[in-house]
Amino acid sequence: MVSVRTILTVIGVAFTAYLAARGLWWTGDVTSPALIIAAILLYAATTWLWIFWGARTERQSSVAPGVPIWAGVLALAVALAVPNALMVATPPSAHYEPYVTWAIGGIGALMTIIMVRGRWIFAWTGMVLMGGSYMVWLGALEALVYGLIGSIVWVAVAQLALIFLMRASRDAQKLAELQQAASAWQAAHAGRAQERRMHVRRALAEAGPILSRTIVTGAELTAEERAAASLAEWRLRDELRAARLLDNGVRDAVDDLRRRGVNVMLFDEGGLDGLSDPALRAIRSELAEILRGATSPRLYVRTSPDEKVAVTVVGRAPAPAGTGDEDAVELWREIGHFLE
Repeated sequence: MVSVRTILTVIGVAFTAYLAARGLWWTGDVTSPALIIAAILLYAATTWLWIFWGARTERQSSVAPGVPIWAGVLALAVALAVPNALMVATPPSAHYEPYVTWAIGGIGALMTIIMVRGRWIFAWTGMVLMGGSYMVWLGALEALVYGLIGSIVWVAVAQLALIFLMRASRDAQKLAELQQAASAWQAAHAGRAQERRMHVRRALAEAGPILSRTIVTGAELTAEERAAASLAEWRLRDELRAARLLDNGVRDAVDDLRRRGVNVMLFDEGGLDGLSDPALRAIRSELAEILRGATSPRLYVRTSPDEKVAVTVVGRAPAPAGTGDEDAVELWREIGHFLE
């Protein structure tokens, strides 16, 4: 399949070859044919250097390599030397002939190619050198009439197109990044929703028997059944509010505490998001160990947004009589982030 780069290369070579060939169609006096031929060869070699530079690398890597500085300096030398060589090689009576003025369009085409390759300073500098040379030899108005305006328009349009393409590329890249972020968020949201449904199913499976018993008896439950219902309710809340804190070890430790009358509150506020499974297992293991050794009548377990602390465990108890405080902190433990 023919690529766009190949099509543009063929068009560029054919167009610049046509412009250079006009310089060989001598319809008037020529005082130095060798100088004209040398100027045409120099122009063609430089132009095709800019067209073909890095073509193989671009096909292999899909990245257009930059043309080196020395090639830009060579192009500037061509922009200055070719017009003056044509003028020196022909008498004044032939200065307005197409085989002399062809370089206005030829150099304009070269500078357009240079602009497309991203070297706009070289492109406009070359236009100044070429335009200034023809204005000196022909006069400002004559140079403009014989094609200088068209060459300027070519280069200007190429620069505008390059600017728009660069903006479009940046916008496309930003859009791709936004789409990628949206896809990642959607996937994470779907994963969290699936995980939450799994935890709810687990809690309902555990609470199912006591709920059925409640319906059958018309809520006439024994003390043991009421305790079991209360425990099932807390399990369901834990699965909804702090699923990432829970594993079997943490669940068993929390159930033990609640059966002893301890008020245990679990809150997951996003502090564990993004952690790997090994890190979560280590945090849950340490949390279960802390809970098994806790003696406070009220325990609060909360994830932390801190960079170093993953989970905070606070135990509170009634303050000693006479202190005036409602309660006191008797347990404070912090579980740090484990290295992944």
